[in-house]
Amino acid sequence: MPSAEIIAIGTELLLGEIADTNTQYIARTIRDLGINLYRTTIVGDNKERIASVVQEAMNRSDIIFTTGGLGPTVDDPTREALAEAADTHLVFHPELWENIRTRFFKAGRIPGENQKRQAFIPQKAIIFNNPVGTAPAFLINTNNNVIIALPGVPSEMKTILDQSVISYLKQHFNLTETLKVRILHTSGAGEGWIDERISDLEELINPTIGLAAHSGIVDIRITAKAADDEKAEELLFSMETEIKNRLGDYIFGSDATTLEETAMDASVKCGWTVTSVETGTGDLLSQRLSTLQNSAYLGSNQYPFDNISLKKIVEKIRNDGKAEIVLGLSVIVSGHNSTIQVVIFTPRDEYDRQIHYSGHPINAPILGVNLILDQLRRMMASTSSSE
Repeated sequence: MPSAEIIAIGTELLLGEIADTNTQYIARTIRDLGINLYRTTIVGDNKERIASVVQEAMNRSDIIFTTGGLGPTVDDPTREALAEAADTHLVFHPELWENIRTRFFKAGRIPGENQKRQAFIPQKAIIFNNPVGTAPAFLINTNNNVIIALPGVPSEMKTILDQSVISYLKQHFNLTETLKVRILHTSGAGEGWIDERISDLEELINPTIGLAAHSGIVDIRITAKAADDEKAEELLFSMETEIKNRLGDYIFGSDATTLEETAMDASVKCGWTVTSVETGTGDLLSQRLSTLQNSAYLGSNQYPFDNISLKKIVEKIRNDGKAEIVLGLSVIVSGHNSTIQVVIFTPRDEYDRQIHYSGHPINAPILGVNLILDQLRRMMASTSSSE
């Protein structure tokens, strides 16, 4: 199985002016091909540093992806740097220059000498057509490596990767294996608690298991490698079943499933509508619930909190008959100590709990929202099971 590295090129990335989304997209794409990604790097628009980073990667990896630096300006040095790294030189391609000229003329513009730079490609490189831009992508096949240069514009990079590069890699490396990932989402338990119960599974080689903790949610990543999609899915299913047997209802969903979807779906099944009131959260709870389609959520309530307890506010809203379920959330931050209060009234139950949180205050509202949604889904599950 080939190994790969990704090198994102651009001083704007190093300065934090834009986010590097290209690396994430390439990583996900080659993951599904079964290619092992071991390293990612960001380097500025400097020919010598780019060439040095690429040469280092050539000593470690079979496939080196670069993104960025293929534009027409002086600070787009990737072509020259890759030619230097591969011990070759640039060659002018008249057909590429004609393609660039045609694209400009169709747009009612006249290309200058700067644009002509994009028609210079390292000798013997394989050129990939760019149907959505002027910067041609290319591939240098050395004795031990494949160096793939992709544009930095995300739409151009994705198009060329999907339409041209993937098929080349499959054929060149005879890629027959596949790698699949499933993410199990848990709430209501900490990372340490979960780790204690599945730590032996985390030592397996295939599938591999990893944990990622968020505020009130812990994700369990299952990665399976197999000869084809069907066998990979079998490995995923077997491991998912084992983890569910160990963790039970702490798991609320997988992959794209969200906690708010799970909680609202349970409310819909009970035939109950939901409204909310919150303070100190920046309306995060209502924002997350309002994005759902066909949910039981009716919207939020604006209510003055001065000298009135959250529980009394929730009780009044419930008594006004605005919805069967009322969610109340309060987050009070004092330095690095936050107080989170969660109140839920349903037609059958009441819940009122206060939590003291000493983490970063920016995470307190996120934790509060996840706590109240987790409690709601549990109360709805209990209601459903008793009917």
